[in-house]
Amino acid sequence: MAGKMQEKYSNPFSATLTGIMDLFRKHEPAGTLKLTDRFDGKTVLVDGASSGLGFAVAVEVARRGAKVIMACRSGIPGKGEEVKKRTGSGDISMLPVDFSDISSIHRLVAGIHDQFGKIDILICNAGLVPKKSRKTPQGIEEMFMVNYLSKFIFVNLLLKEDCFRHTGSGHPRIIFVSSETHRNPREFDWDAFGVYKEYSINKSIELYGTYKLLLTTFAVELSRRLNKVELTCSVFALCPGPINSNIGREAPKIFLPLMKLIFMLFFKSPAKAAIPVIYLAASPDLENKPFDYLFLMSRKEPDEKALDPENGKRLWKLSEQLVNSLLTKK
Repeated sequence: MAGKMQEKYSNPFSATLTGIMDLFRKHEPAGTLKLTDRFDGKTVLVDGASSGLGFAVAVEVARRGAKVIMACRSGIPGKGEEVKKRTGSGDISMLPVDFSDISSIHRLVAGIHDQFGKIDILICNAGLVPKKSRKTPQGIEEMFMVNYLSKFIFVNLLLKEDCFRHTGSGHPRIIFVSSETHRNPREFDWDAFGVYKEYSINKSIELYGTYKLLLTTFAVELSRRLNKVELTCSVFALCPGPINSNIGREAPKIFLPLMKLIFMLFFKSPAKAAIPVIYLAASPDLENKPFDYLFLMSRKEPDEKALDPENGKRLWKLSEQLVNSLLTKK
């Protein structure tokens, strides 16, 4: 089974074909997003919110009554103004962040703490698929940093600064946009954790799955730690399926026209792909759940490697050690 799963996501062509086939398979929905599922009185932070899925999520949570914080690397203030025009909401704020830079993440958390105090819901969406390896300001690989390690740093800083609001009307929720590609790796390559490696576009698809496995494992372990005694914070993860977005913008130029056509014809619009994200963030169906994972709108168990407590503990320890070493070099 693992071998077949690896073949599905081993290169850009097979990954795209798998995404198309997934859309045509029958899926039993975990629930229904209702018009009455709203965010009135709540503050929702969406990162990677200037385009694609993140922008669509920001629009929808604003329509449903939230105070929205858009954390973005670009599009400030234009994208925030666009959300205001589309929704009629004036309660939209934008904060700059570059998730490839630890210092920028620290500034973001300080801005959240100083300007907003508390948030109710965090939607971690930012991600990228680069055409080749690149080093971050701290000297580690960019996709590893943006797609996984930045989430570990960001969430733990928010927890340390007590930025999540705990009220009698509901627990805070943390939602990670992951991917079914997290099932692709046969095993964790612990020896290569955080080690910079050179790669090109074909390898980036494989590594994307590797980093989504780290992210999903982190989500499971985070829920395990936060809810050890009693429910304090719901942690959810999901694969929204293939989306007609700009995540493949760094693909070779010769393939871009074909990719855009395939994405337009077969992949879901960001607005439709946002539905399971909004469901996890807003639905009362999930109020007392410590963890959940959705594929499209269907409930599904994450890969067994992500569920293994020993893997969760080891990932957490390695992540802490790496972050501490990077901070020491600053």
